[in-house]
Amino acid sequence: MIARAEVRFYGKVQGVSFRAYARRYAIAAGVHGWVRNLPDGSVEAVFEGERPDIERVVHRLCSEHPVAEVERFVVDWSPGTGDFDSFSIRH
Repeated sequence: MIARAEVRFYGKVQGVSFRAYARRYAIAAGVHGWVRNLPDGSVEAVFEGERPDIERVVHRLCSEHPVAEVERFVVDWSPGTGDFDSFSIRH
């Protein structure tokens, strides 16, 4: 079953190519959705795919990004909608 994760990342996540890495990691994992910066300095992302693949993308963003410092993240899980056929960076 396809899962959907709405994730907010907090910390040093803007101005460090976080969205580009999110896109790169998501594409590599076969995960679809989007990512965008928010005015409060956090980053919001919607991931759809197999839950283990989404969890791997989130883990990589929190632990493998060369510059970002994710202090915390919040995930809201729900069933996937199938609305996405790629992964994009929203502005």
